Amino acid sequence: MPAEVKKEIQLEIAHVLFIDIVGYSKFSINDQHAAVEELNQIVRASEQFQRAEAARRLLKIPTGDGMALVFYVSPEAPARCAMEISRALKEHPRLQLRMGVHSGPVSGVIDVNGHPNLAGAGLNLAQRVMDCGDAGHILLSKRVADDLGEYEQWRPLLHDLGACEVKHGMRVSIVNLHADQAGNPQLPKKFQALKKHSARMRWAGMTAALLALAVIVAGIAIFSRNRVRSTLAAPEKSIAVLPFVDLSQAKDQEYFCDGISEEILDALAKVEGLRVVARTSSFAFKGKNADVSEIAQKLYVGNVLEGSLRREGNRIRVAVQLVNARDGFHMWSQTFERELQGVFAVQDEITRAVVDALKIKLAVALPVHKTPNTEAYDLYLKGRYFLNRKTGADATRAIDYFNQALAKDPNDALAYAGLSDSYLSLVFPLGAVAPREVMPKAKEAALRALVIDNALGEAHASIAYITFFYDWDWAAAEKEFKRAIELNPNNADTHHWYSHYLMGQGRIDESLTQSKRALELSPFDILFNIHLAWHYLYARQYDQALDQIEKTVEMDKNFAQSYPWLGLILEQKGRYAEAIAAFQNAIRLFPGGSSIAEAELAHTYAVSGNREEAQKIIAELQQLAKSKYVSSFQIAAIYAGLGEKDQAFAWLEKAYEERSDGLVNLNAEQRFDSLRSDPRFTDLARRIGLIPQR
Repeated sequence: MPAEVKKEIQLEIAHVLFIDIVGYSKFSINDQHAAVEELNQIVRASEQFQRAEAARRLLKIPTGDGMALVFYVSPEAPARCAMEISRALKEHPRLQLRMGVHSGPVSGVIDVNGHPNLAGAGLNLAQRVMDCGDAGHILLSKRVADDLGEYEQWRPLLHDLGACEVKHGMRVSIVNLHADQAGNPQLPKKFQALKKHSARMRWAGMTAALLALAVIVAGIAIFSRNRVRSTLAAPEKSIAVLPFVDLSQAKDQEYFCDGISEEILDALAKVEGLRVVARTSSFAFKGKNADVSEIAQKLYVGNVLEGSLRREGNRIRVAVQLVNARDGFHMWSQTFERELQGVFAVQDEITRAVVDALKIKLAVALPVHKTPNTEAYDLYLKGRYFLNRKTGADATRAIDYFNQALAKDPNDALAYAGLSDSYLSLVFPLGAVAPREVMPKAKEAALRALVIDNALGEAHASIAYITFFYDWDWAAAEKEFKRAIELNPNNADTHHWYSHYLMGQGRIDESLTQSKRALELSPFDILFNIHLAWHYLYARQYDQALDQIEKTVEMDKNFAQSYPWLGLILEQKGRYAEAIAAFQNAIRLFPGGSSIAEAELAHTYAVSGNREEAQKIIAELQQLAKSKYVSSFQIAAIYAGLGEKDQAFAWLEKAYEERSDGLVNLNAEQRFDSLRSDPRFTDLARRIGLIPQR
């Protein structure tokens, strides 16, 4: 196979016919050569073979005792070819064949001889399907049979056999294809053996039924108390969208691949009745060698959407497949080739195909990205790519890209929403700038987005965040949170921020519900795992908080943002030395250090009796504040730990002027417990909206 051909077939969906000569190993060497040559002649004479070869949509792979024919036409091509070969065998009674057909991904590889070849699940499963049959059988995977069953002429020829156990204990659903003069209508020997075994087991089962019933009844109570999610079947209407693989020659389209995947994910997330894993968790498998079943198990989903994208200039090719994680079969697959401006139609087609395959009835129209400007769209995807990297420098780059996108298309609502999110990220979780510097800009961008598209859940979520954290308009914020969840119930970020809101309101149980919902939608999101520990901390459930944060640290021991919360929890448990070590670890891991972690370290020094170290850090933070933002809220907490109430309230007033985001947690924050009986505390809480106005 030429190198240029190999390049064209990387991670493509192919339709594979696997052919095996039955009894080949018992032949003499001469008979083996004769059988292979006879097979080659029959195959070459097939009309489907000749058509696909003439169109250069066929690859031929010899397997010693047979061959694999890889069609790039349709699922019908290998099935028709198999029937043509089967009919031709009537004139070659000495040659006994069995055949298997499957559609799935294949990719170009270099074999041990240094020659281009093919590999992938498409080939492997076609062989496994074939292995379930005997001489004369044409067996199809359920995936192919479902595709063919869409056409009336195929339905009478398809005969469901059930599941067959193949290599490595995998169970594959098999359909027998046979018609007059083609195929073998007899039940394959593997299925005959299974049928006999089932009959024997039925009698044995009846004998053991009463004893088993007693055991089951006794075990139900134990199982109910101890079962875990991994033992339960994932919801059928659930999906993870994996980041598409960049197959572009220059390997410079990662942002575009991520963006297309995220756009499809966001569209599916808005489909009522479909559980969609959030981006952070599904993208956690990017670049990792994990198979679909493993990913689905870890994300607790029944289906996985995966694919690849190649972009050359203004032309794109997208190959995508929807995999049922329970049996490994492809429910749907397709390859799209379009000019760049056709990318929106491709996204819409993929989304609709997934919805149709999962048999979900749409209550509303599917959302689509509305900018017709491909330059603006490209810039928008770059903005999202850098925003998702979650650093201050990348958030600033994202702002630049979103502004460039809006210069190309001033009516792009999603670009305005992305711009708003970028400004917000600079405040929390990054703490890079003072809220007053960017919150008004974030609000303006979100409002512009809603003027263009009032049904944009992302913009309503941004408004809810700003109205809550910055405006302290609690009633308006909750209204926006509920509207955002109504528009996009699968948006994990919205549930996460709503949990913050509910904790500020003292609605602890509701806060826990929202925190767990965010984590359910994005189980691998470290920030959401931290947030659950945050919830337990502010709910003063310190054992649960410590257990959760320790699990989170184990997820990634180099993730800096886990350690400040570990320190705060250990401090509340009186384990000061360990808390100090956790804060020092955070400062070490944060690029350029962390003023927040330093302030929290100072508070631990203060409450543990080391006033000198606490005062030293205060001086350092005040010096640092001359060149970068340092939260007055955090300095107030240090003075509260030192017992210097007047200084603490003075800095809380500065935090009020800054509109510090920490103030919304004033009622829950343990570090200010010593101030609660002071009238100044009540007055501040009332001004923030935490206590109703008189």
